[in-house]
Amino acid sequence: MILGLRTAIYPVSDLTEGKAWYSRVLECSPYFDEPFYVGYTVGGFELGLIPDGIPSSQGIQAYWGVSDAEQELARLVSLGASVHEPVHDVGEGIKVAGIKDPFGNVFWIIENPYFKLKDVR
Repeated sequence: MILGLRTAIYPVSDLTEGKAWYSRVLECSPYFDEPFYVGYTVGGFELGLIPDGIPSSQGIQAYWGVSDAEQELARLVSLGASVHEPVHDVGEGIKVAGIKDPFGNVFWIIENPYFKLKDVR
């Protein structure tokens, strides 16, 4: 079951520079800061940075939350999607996967045990 939008991922060519710039833009420090991923909480959602990204070809990736990535990937495939990227752990128990919908769009899912939806009013 899709739980709602969780994360927008921005690829950056230099993670240190990207972290410095987005910290100024968002006026906060990241809540998750590792060499493979930097995550910020913004208005109850997450803005993430991935290193060595190529913005011109990857662009921004939106991730939809799920409670069980393996189960949801199987459900999406049963509905006619094809696997674009199988479920894999990206660190700290966070799992992601991507499918291509019947129209060629990549649809990303994320199982993130650290994500807590905040009441934003």
